[in-house]
Amino acid sequence: MIQQDRYINTSNREKLRIGLIGFGRMGGKFLATLQNCPQWEVAYVCDIDPYSRALALKQVPEAKIVASDDEIFNDPSVDAVVFATLADQRLRLFEKAVAHGKHVITEKPVADTLNAEWAVVNMAEKSDILVTVNMYLRNSWYHHVMYSMVDEGEIGELAIIRICHMTPGLAPGEGHEYEGPAFHDCGMHYVDIARWHARSDFKTWHSQGVKMWRYKDPWWVQCHGTFQNGVVFDITQGFVYGQLSKDQTHNSYVELIGTKGIVRMTHDFNTAVVELHGVNRTERIERPYGDKNIDCMCERFAESIRNGRLDSLLPTLRESVDASEYAWRFFQDSLTHDCPEIGDADTLVAIRERRRTLKNGYGLLRPRERAGKAE
Repeated sequence: MIQQDRYINTSNREKLRIGLIGFGRMGGKFLATLQNCPQWEVAYVCDIDPYSRALALKQVPEAKIVASDDEIFNDPSVDAVVFATLADQRLRLFEKAVAHGKHVITEKPVADTLNAEWAVVNMAEKSDILVTVNMYLRNSWYHHVMYSMVDEGEIGELAIIRICHMTPGLAPGEGHEYEGPAFHDCGMHYVDIARWHARSDFKTWHSQGVKMWRYKDPWWVQCHGTFQNGVVFDITQGFVYGQLSKDQTHNSYVELIGTKGIVRMTHDFNTAVVELHGVNRTERIERPYGDKNIDCMCERFAESIRNGRLDSLLPTLRESVDASEYAWRFFQDSLTHDCPEIGDADTLVAIRERRRTLKNGYGLLRPRERAGKAE
């Protein structure tokens, strides 16, 4: 356990102090959110890239901008840290967080290998630090609405969960190799939310993949199977949806199908729509999508620190690693079946070139806007 003298009394402090480690795409999202959250003061931003540090200095001049995360961990006034680095850095950072008693908000996966992820769980659970993981769907308003509609009995007994997320998003080789292929890096969100809605653990599964553009890993995977309570699921994920189409689009939905009714969600990355066709009412709810819902997570995490226990609505470290492990299992199952290779490497080159120049809402990274690997 962490020594009690490491703790700072935050009960009467107006704002909690936080250090942001890694100032790439997600680091930028965290910074913008934390600056607008009255419970947090951004005390540090850390990145090894001078360009990223210069950008951070412009955006948050009142914070200390550093190249070494040691300065953050050695400051006893810092209550929490955000890990927005690539996954290969996170085990090392967790070791420091535990040693210095810093609470953690982290991107997923929490390490670059499954063994390292479970090492993080074992280490953190033996400490007194609070940890949550940016499994953003758990913080989304639309999934909580759908969950409550099932509780109300509007669709009868939950029987089938269908999830699809296909966009012209992250292309192979664009820098996320430590996070794994598309079905792990992105698909673990949908593995997690399916399990959350089912309120049960996975029992059986079968996966089919396609090696688009002859890339070494399937960049599209569809998995279907059952939960231990009998609920059936299918999850489809791939960043293969019209990568070179003139006008890009996407296909993203969640359906909960019951014995009596259904509730479903769609979104366009700006607005999310929940439609209920229940036994007592038909309802349509339309609200802003909320992007990664970081604001909800940061607010709940601040209250968690003040209360001394993790908010029950926040994803836990163990739940994140469970989702990571199942995503890997489903992905690896696709490799045990016929996995066609379709397309050619020249098309992949053209996709990467287009993504360097096209501004859209499908995960495009601006030049040099990559997750920093803090040292």
